[in-house]
Amino acid sequence: MPLLKNGALVEDPWQNGDGVRVDLATWQADRDTLIARNVPLGLTLNPDDAVEPLGPDVHRFALIGLDFPAFTDGRPYSAARLLRERFGYRGELRATGDVQRDQMAFMARCGFDAFEVAGEQAAEDFAAALAEISVSYQPAAA
Repeated sequence: MPLLKNGALVEDPWQNGDGVRVDLATWQADRDTLIARNVPLGLTLNPDDAVEPLGPDVHRFALIGLDFPAFTDGRPYSAARLLRERFGYRGELRATGDVQRDQMAFMARCGFDAFEVAGEQAAEDFAAALAEISVSYQPAAA
């Protein structure tokens, strides 16, 4: 899938195999082995995965992907805010799954800075969506 980061279509560096991207169960089972490999680590979380146990380890991940299984599932928004605000995560926070243009500005305000989108035209639409809201009244994680 095309990757949109900071409003631009970019190559996905995680596709070339330089790092290891795992799910939460794999991280929990093989944590020490993965750390010992000394390569960039990426983590993919499902909406059911709790982020709180990751608190002490969030700095170990260059990428955390949060999956939106359906546009009606808002749990990844909460996870993103927790990662950015409570745990101080500063790496790439990527929205995956059913990522919709209409929700992109809200995702960015929650701390997402990268988005897997459905196609080349979708990437252009998403880049435009980031620019649509220039003034916000509420505080945000972004």
